[in-house]
Amino acid sequence: MTTVADCRLLDLPEIRDAEGSLTPVHGNVEVPFDIERVYYLYDIPAGASRGGHAHREIEEVIVAALGSFDVIVDDGSQRRRVTLRRGNCGLYLPRMIWRELVDFSAGAICVVLASRAYAEADYIRELAEFRRLRGSPADDA
Repeated sequence: MTTVADCRLLDLPEIRDAEGSLTPVHGNVEVPFDIERVYYLYDIPAGASRGGHAHREIEEVIVAALGSFDVIVDDGSQRRRVTLRRGNCGLYLPRMIWRELVDFSAGAICVVLASRAYAEADYIRELAEFRRLRGSPADDA
């Protein structure tokens, strides 16, 4: 089963010139899966939280395209906090990892690259249910 140790930062390519920077991302090249879905979060109030779920099968890479935020990852036994603040750095999240996105800076934009299309049945939205599926104590937060 996956653990927080499987969550890792990915250095994404950065092409810089006088007009700015560009980061190209290809499935199975810069990220370890085919990309079937891309979505982004924006207009998030500073300090707000998002996420608070896990996926049964979907893998994701989360990028702070603008600004910064923290991602708290949890495998039912261990928790880890990762700060994202560069558009050329992504956090890989394998399946069955609980994630919370917290402490957004003002104007932050979060881009998520997902291995599958949206499917509500893939989401685990209750932490107690996630812990039960992982065989972890439900009250251990």
